[in-house]
Amino acid sequence: MNSDTVISLSYGSLALFTSILHNVFLIYHVDTFVSIYKIDKASFWIGETVFLVWNSFNDPLLGWLSDKRQLNIHSQESSPTNTLQILTRRLHMLTLCGPLFSLSFLLFWFSWVHTSVQFVVCLCLYDSFLTIIDLQHSALLADMAITNEARTKLNSYCSIFNAIGSISVFLSYFVWKMDSMVSFQVLCAILAVFSSLGFLLCTRVIQKHLPKHIKHEDSLQSIQYGALAPQQQADFISQKSDLKSYIKQVTGHTNFMWFSCMNLVQVFHCHFNSNFFPLFLETLLAGTVSPAFASFLLGISFVAPHINNLYFLSLCRRYGVYKVIQFLFGVKFLLSVLMVCLGPNFSWLLCIFIASNRVFTEGTCKLLNLVISDLVDEDYVIHQRTQTVSALVFGTANFFSKPGQTLAPLIGTWLLAYNTGHDIFQQGNAMGSMKLNVNSMTQAEQSTYKQGVFAILVYVPIACALIQLAVWSRFNLRGKRLKWVKSLRTGAKFSTV
Repeated sequence: MNSDTVISLSYGSLALFTSILHNVFLIYHVDTFVSIYKIDKASFWIGETVFLVWNSFNDPLLGWLSDKRQLNIHSQESSPTNTLQILTRRLHMLTLCGPLFSLSFLLFWFSWVHTSVQFVVCLCLYDSFLTIIDLQHSALLADMAITNEARTKLNSYCSIFNAIGSISVFLSYFVWKMDSMVSFQVLCAILAVFSSLGFLLCTRVIQKHLPKHIKHEDSLQSIQYGALAPQQQADFISQKSDLKSYIKQVTGHTNFMWFSCMNLVQVFHCHFNSNFFPLFLETLLAGTVSPAFASFLLGISFVAPHINNLYFLSLCRRYGVYKVIQFLFGVKFLLSVLMVCLGPNFSWLLCIFIASNRVFTEGTCKLLNLVISDLVDEDYVIHQRTQTVSALVFGTANFFSKPGQTLAPLIGTWLLAYNTGHDIFQQGNAMGSMKLNVNSMTQAEQSTYKQGVFAILVYVPIACALIQLAVWSRFNLRGKRLKWVKSLRTGAKFSTV
C-alpha cells in the first residue's frame, strides 16, 4: 500500500474518531440536562448564552494561535516554515487534543457538580477540544491537497468513516434509559477510550508517511516564491501581517463573507434537525411506526448523509461544488413546500420527509469544507501569502457560523412553546421532558399539538432554503475565477487581482 493511500485512510479515520462521539453528543446532551439533571430554564438560557459567546470566539482565537507564524513569516524575527513543518504541527495538536476531547465528552454523562455549572463547563470544554480537532483536521485537507480531485478523494474517505461512526447512534439508542444511565455511561466510556486510541495511532501513521507525500507540494511552493519579481519579494519581506491587517483582509474578502452568511443558516438548520429529530419522530409518527423502526430511522438519518456524500462528491468532480450545493438547497425547498401541501396525515410520506430533510441538510454540511478549502486558496492568492493560513480561515469561518449551533436549541424551544404551548422546562410537565404526555390531552388538543410540531418541521427548512438560495447566488468563486485561483495556487505564477 503506497503512502498516499495510507495517509488517505488515516485521514478519513480521524473523522470516525470524532463522529463516533459527536453523534451521541448531538442527540442526548440537551435531553440529559433537561430530562435527567432537571436543569432550570434560567440556567439553560444563561449556559447557552455563555456557550454562544465562547463557541464563536474560540474558533478564530484557536485558528490565530495555530497559524500566526504563517501570517508573520515576513517579519525579521520569524523564519520561513515549510509545508512539512506546518503539517507536523497540526498532527501534533491532534495527537494531544484527541484524548482530551474524549475526556471532555465523558463529563456530560456523569453528574459531578451543580447542574448549572456542569452545563456551562461541559459545553465550553467539549467545544474547545472539538474546535481544535475540527480546525486542524480541516486545515490538513487544504494543506495536503490542492486540486478538486484530491480534496474530494480525501473527503470521500471521511464520508466512509463518518458512516461507520454512526454505529454509535444505533448502540446509544438501545441503551438510553432516563431512569438508569449506567448502561449508557458504560457505552460512552468505551467509545471515549476507542476514540482516544484511534487519534494516537492515526496521527502517528500520517506523520510517518508524510515526508514522501509532501515532497511535491514543497517543490511547488518554491516555484511560487521563485516566480515573484524582485520588487514583489521586497514587498513580501516588508509586509506586516498582524491581527488588525488580517481582520481587514477578511472583511474585504467578499466571497468569504457571503459564504459565512450561508453557512450560519446551514449550521443552524443542521443542529436544529439533530436536536429535535427524536421529537419529530415521537410526536408525528407515534402509533404509526414501531420503536424498533424509529431507532432504525434515527440511525439511518446519521448514516445516509455520509453514504449520499460519496455520490455528491462524484457530482462535485463533474459539475463543481457550487452547483451541487445550489441543487441541494433547491431540493430542500421543494420537498418542504410539497409536505406543506400534503399535511401531517400522510404518515409514511412524513416519515420519508423527516429522514430526507436531515439527509439533505447534513449532506450539504459535508461539502462545505471543500468550499472553505477553495476560500483558503483564494485568500492565499489575493493576499499574496507564501504559506496558507488554513486553520485560521476555517476558524474565522466558524466564528461567523457557530452562533447557529447555539441558536438552534434556543429558537427551537421558543418555536415549540409558541406553536404548541409546551414549555420543555415547565416543572410538573413530565418532569421537564422534551416530549409532551399526549395521553393526558383531549383529541382536539392532540391535533393542535401535532399541527404545531408539523409547522416547525416544514417551515424552518423553507425559511432556511430561501435565505440560502438568495445568499449563495452572490458567491462567485466558481467557474473561471476558481480555475484562475487554482492555477496560481499550484504555482503557475503569482499576481494580484
